[in-house]
Amino acid sequence: MTPASRVRTGVLGFAFLLAVITYLDRVCISAAAPFIMDDLHLTLVEMSLVFGAFTLAYSLFEIPSGWLGDVYGPRRIITRIALWWSAFTMLTGSAGGLTSLVGIRFLFGAGEAGAFPNIARSFSRWFPLRERGQATGIMFLGSRVGGMLAVPITLLLIRRWGWRWSFVAVGSVGLVWAVAWYRWYRDRPADHPGMTPAELAWIEQDAARESGQSPTPWRALLTSSNLYTICVMYFAFGYGLYFYFTWLPTFLIRELHFSQLAGGIFAALPFLLAGVADVVGGWTTDWLARHRGLRIARCGLGCAAFSTCAAFLIASTFATEPVARAVLLALALASADLALAACWAVCLDIGAEHAGVVTGFMNTFGNLGGLVGPIVVGLAVDRSGSWLVPFYITAGVYAVGAMAWLAIDPTRQIRSR
Repeated sequence: MTPASRVRTGVLGFAFLLAVITYLDRVCISAAAPFIMDDLHLTLVEMSLVFGAFTLAYSLFEIPSGWLGDVYGPRRIITRIALWWSAFTMLTGSAGGLTSLVGIRFLFGAGEAGAFPNIARSFSRWFPLRERGQATGIMFLGSRVGGMLAVPITLLLIRRWGWRWSFVAVGSVGLVWAVAWYRWYRDRPADHPGMTPAELAWIEQDAARESGQSPTPWRALLTSSNLYTICVMYFAFGYGLYFYFTWLPTFLIRELHFSQLAGGIFAALPFLLAGVADVVGGWTTDWLARHRGLRIARCGLGCAAFSTCAAFLIASTFATEPVARAVLLALALASADLALAACWAVCLDIGAEHAGVVTGFMNTFGNLGGLVGPIVVGLAVDRSGSWLVPFYITAGVYAVGAMAWLAIDPTRQIRSR
């Protein structure tokens, strides 16, 4: 990134670490799930409710938190978010039964809601159009690094201190990040003491930036078919993604009969491959935007990625070897993640200065998909005794998401009427 990208790199570094920590805190419960189920005597369906409590709260509070970032700025709002989610991650270890565990995870989700919309909002201020896909891809590489590290780290902590203290250890990391973010970050690039005139000119190279925060165009938002199509697309993404956050370690260890060590490795593999795909996808969507236009860069790439993901999921149901099934599932997540930067960049394309609330809408529906997905998996396996049906359903959902991509118009901004 040029020129004089030192300060922008700092913003990107904070975003990367935020993504690592959020997914470390979010995914660690999937590694702890078998131990929690045994200790608290929970069934598959009851554990599905625990998983769903987080995503329900995350979905409900995503739009309000994104809107608060548009109004008050990411610096204050993200600090509040990081402190809240870290506290309730640590409190997860104090749960004494199903009711308290569901309540704590609900409050954890309410606190974490808005983290990514507010980071996207900061990107709309700190990065020109040509760099947003790359920046988003690197940020989500952080999320996949967090997801990749969460299972093996949590299993090591559980082996040493038990599942309860593992949440205390993992949750404490976010407290340190929140203090550093608040001290270093500024909502306006011009206010940062390290900013140079050359870098500020580079940031502001696109169309004139907003001179002040304009009122949120709620009517235009709520009547935008473009926004609703984006929400359908991201519902499909979230539906499939949350399997990897919730049930994957249980599936690998209890269904495919991997050892705890091998299960940890294959639970990390999807996030490793997805992290590479995030960076490649971010670079690709930016390159296509410059050379082929936004429709190909966002919609063409997104449709191809979702379709390939569905194909890998179907292929996994025909594989007979456990290793082959695990690898195909990893490739499915990587294929979907190839479009992740395009998903978030398209919100910046149509949202402009209202990117926080637009990404809040999209991520709300993504997490509604994440709410439904794990519950469907738990119910389907509980009633049918087979893990195949959930994969067929997920492949179908991704196929719908691929079609939704083709109906999105990234060139049409949402404006006040």
